[in-house]
Amino acid sequence: MSPKPRQVREVVFVDGVRTPFGKAGEKGIYANVRADDLVVKCIRDLMRRNPSLPPERIDDVAIAATTQTGDQGLTIGRTAALLAGLPKSVPGFAIDRMCAGAMTAVTTTASGIGFGAYDVVIAGGVEHMGHHPMGSGADPNPRFMSERLVDPAALNMGNTAENLHDRFPAITKERTDRYAVNSQNKLAAAYEKGQIQPDLVPVAAFKAEAGATEANPGHSWQLNTADEPPRPGTTMEDLAGLRTPFRPHGRVTAGNAAGLNDGATAAILASAEAAEELGLPVKMKLVSYGFAGVEPEVMGIGPVPATEKALKNAGLSIEDIGLFEINEAFAVQVLSFLDYFGIADDDPRVNRYGGAIAVGHPLASSGVRLMNQLARQFEEDHSVQYGITTMCIGLGMGATVIWANPHFVGPHFAGQQDEGAAA
Repeated sequence: MSPKPRQVREVVFVDGVRTPFGKAGEKGIYANVRADDLVVKCIRDLMRRNPSLPPERIDDVAIAATTQTGDQGLTIGRTAALLAGLPKSVPGFAIDRMCAGAMTAVTTTASGIGFGAYDVVIAGGVEHMGHHPMGSGADPNPRFMSERLVDPAALNMGNTAENLHDRFPAITKERTDRYAVNSQNKLAAAYEKGQIQPDLVPVAAFKAEAGATEANPGHSWQLNTADEPPRPGTTMEDLAGLRTPFRPHGRVTAGNAAGLNDGATAAILASAEAAEELGLPVKMKLVSYGFAGVEPEVMGIGPVPATEKALKNAGLSIEDIGLFEINEAFAVQVLSFLDYFGIADDDPRVNRYGGAIAVGHPLASSGVRLMNQLARQFEEDHSVQYGITTMCIGLGMGATVIWANPHFVGPHFAGQQDEGAAA
């Protein structure tokens, strides 16, 4: 018997959620919350929001984490699925591509859908940087240094951002600070308009009270419904005096870079046929994706070749892209991307709701946050046909996913609608 012929199937983004992001550390909102419980919250909320999806129809659960030990270990995709109450017949796995973990979880499972191995999947990521600081427990092979395979600076992300400033002197500290201020302002405006809250999963956590002792371990419960990192009202003057921890008289500060954060994300992807069969919404359609490697010493430039690869795969050009969701690991990294493609620092297509400088960047979870925001912007702006989610990745990589807007109304059709309304 011959196997049935296969055709690549259309993949759609059904829905995505995330926890509010918290500040890492003992004073952060998730200091006493397990990482796996954060992602379980996301999976459960996805199921609640999509009641027409039978749990047994989920074919796999892919959850990313950069540090896969402790409460982020034990094949977290499988353990999170079990903890979320999905049927034991639903498998799961863990995945790691540092900052692009969730993005890779999406593209990996989407490829399975396109090939026909899956109909419906859950993909996401989690990072509790309070429990697992970046690089904790890592043991880099001594050959990296002895054979000079990479510059020592490549193992520290802040140093790679300073290297980008060296490579592109036109990107000044004033530009990065101004970009950071705008990111804070855009996020504050998005919160004011209610554009962020619909995709947030409230998380209850207990917080130690001031003056608590071992004899009197006072604590109180709080329901976290908003991101903890934002600093609304940040000014250029506020940022000007911040220290530059990665280099004396440097340009990278805590104000123009993403912080250290805790949080989780998850999304449902499906084949177009399965979404129609099950009555699931279609928020975005996958067009193409690309991953690329660059010099680890300047890892922030990674989104450029990744985007070029994704555009080539799709047969599109940068001019076809109407919305950009770029992860803001560092402002200099975003500006190097914009400069390469001839896009202005304040282009209204870029990070309309602000970005990681304001909202935070819990490493492996951030890819789905970008997708959630792009999906909501597609819903708001039917004039946009294509958008991208893109990010740099530690150790010298970049990742880009191109999406199509299912709500797109072409100029000709939009004109006809206007004429009809006038009549």
